[in-house]
Amino acid sequence: MKLTMKNILKAVVLVLFTSATALAHDGHKSKQDSTAQQADTVMTTPTSEADQSEHEHTSEAVSHDAHEKDAHHEKKVTADLADFPTIHPLIVHFAIVLLIVGAILAVVNIYFIKKELAWTAFALVLVGFVAAYLAGRNFHPHTHGLTEHARLVLEQHDFWADWTINLGFIGLLLQGINLFIFKSKRWAMAIVAVVLLGAAYAVAQAGHYGAQLVHIEGVGPQGDFLELEHEH
Repeated sequence: MKLTMKNILKAVVLVLFTSATALAHDGHKSKQDSTAQQADTVMTTPTSEADQSEHEHTSEAVSHDAHEKDAHHEKKVTADLADFPTIHPLIVHFAIVLLIVGAILAVVNIYFIKKELAWTAFALVLVGFVAAYLAGRNFHPHTHGLTEHARLVLEQHDFWADWTINLGFIGLLLQGINLFIFKSKRWAMAIVAVVLLGAAYAVAQAGHYGAQLVHIEGVGPQGDFLELEHEH
């Protein structure tokens, strides 16, 4: 019995000693881990602060550049004529609108036979013809580097532009003859109206192919595929 109690006491002491040793070891390890973590935090903090400072500097630079670009656009909301790669699109709108409206007035005047309408149609066709001539001859941009399909579209555009100029001139001449010689005879007005309708159709076709070149083929915006004067 005494031997048994002695053995039990030895076992209890051994267990207590083992537990105390394990707890001391864990505490020492936790202290080391805590110290290492603090060291890592100290080493990481400057790096994080440097990254944050660099990020803020980059953000400020980007914001500054964007502000400068916005300021530049605000100063140049309305572009000058010199800013356009070509003034062809600025002129051609007059040809399209005036020739079509002039043709409509000529057709309407077949019924009314009003001298005022005849003179108005003559004035509109005159300005429209001049605009078409300038857009097709003096300010027609030259192109380079077009795709095969874009060249085909350009050929159609030029074809109808030539017909616009030719029919516009013939219609203008006949309208003048009608006003000064035939004194607005109905049959003469009908002939003029037919010719001007042809000019209106031609300018509409030229405008269609022109819009296709710009908005589908990408010819013209910001001078793309155009031979600019400063390149020569």
